[in-house]
Amino acid sequence: MSETLMRTVLGLDPDKLVACVSCGLCLPHCPTYRATEEESASPRGRIALMRAVEAGELAIDEDFVRFMERCVMCRGCETACPSAVQFGALMEQTRVTLGSQRRIGSRWMRLALKPLGHHRLLLVGSSALGVLQRLRMIPMSVQPRLGLPARIPIRRAPLGPLSDRPTDAWLYTGCVMDAWQRDVHNAALRVMAATGANVNVPDGQGACCGALHVHMGMGGDARRLAVRTMAAFPGDAPIVVDSAGCGAQLKDYGHLLGTEAARVFSARVRDVGEWLAPRMNTLRISKRFGSVVAIQDPCHLRHVQRAHLPWRIVLSAVADTAELDDDGRCCGAGGSYSITQPELAGSIRDTKVEAIRRTGAPIVASANPGCSMWLSGAGLDVRHPIQIVDEVLHGP
Repeated sequence: MSETLMRTVLGLDPDKLVACVSCGLCLPHCPTYRATEEESASPRGRIALMRAVEAGELAIDEDFVRFMERCVMCRGCETACPSAVQFGALMEQTRVTLGSQRRIGSRWMRLALKPLGHHRLLLVGSSALGVLQRLRMIPMSVQPRLGLPARIPIRRAPLGPLSDRPTDAWLYTGCVMDAWQRDVHNAALRVMAATGANVNVPDGQGACCGALHVHMGMGGDARRLAVRTMAAFPGDAPIVVDSAGCGAQLKDYGHLLGTEAARVFSARVRDVGEWLAPRMNTLRISKRFGSVVAIQDPCHLRHVQRAHLPWRIVLSAVADTAELDDDGRCCGAGGSYSITQPELAGSIRDTKVEAIRRTGAPIVASANPGCSMWLSGAGLDVRHPIQIVDEVLHGP
């Protein structure tokens, strides 16, 4: 970081901060602004507050912290912005500064994120939660607020099929998703193997990307996890990710660490839809999925990775699909956002659910675990799109 940036209050890049011209084109695409109609809940409003703090015109008080915490970090504003304002980078750095001052993120949330970097501990703890859930020792009213799925797995099928031949591609398995949605990983492995690829998975050292830590302002923890994750994927084979949030974080390691090795690593990362779309002609597809599928684009796939279109190629080859009419707006999950801002997240989800129901499709395809669990909590039948492809190829 340059000497100029070190002297700023929030550590923001002045060039990124002045790029916003307050045109307001971001407003219709900001879920928190649409839910509240408050200027301080909009991207340009938050940038104005950042500028005021940097200029010494505004103190970092409770109101400022609250306005920063209420951002869902969907980055839909970046897609709409004609000036290419890097709002995500500004927000992440602001949260890192607030996190270093213990102004953002409760102590229990920080403690809850610690086990994510210790995969065996996470799996054991998750199974214990599953047992408590079966014994009805976790109140039903509390589970949605904690972001828990309706049925936490106690046991998980082994990951496979894996190859003992030279690796053509890695599958990134992550932390919470491996604990709660390993069936998605196994569907991805079966489909990838059906293309003829030799696929492998990393050891437990590469089991957390650090995305939730970045959102919580825990920059040091995120960087340590990034270094560990990079070391878990030797060679130059593509790193395929079936979680949109994890994929966006892995692709951002070049910015997070600022090293050439991190930039080379990030260039290897592909969403599983990106990886699969050009290989669809290698699959033997003899039937189609039995229901119309509504496609819900996770924000970190559409607005950050800009990799949502390949899923149209993949799903249209196996199913009849329906598009939402909301221009890819956020569902409100936002990593841990549905836990830390439940009321606002619920309001945002209600709007998304209405858009999904307007399609009339009985099945929703979402390529991110946070989105799928959050939308399932509203009574929708949500599946990862790779599971739909797997069912067509291999049966339910």
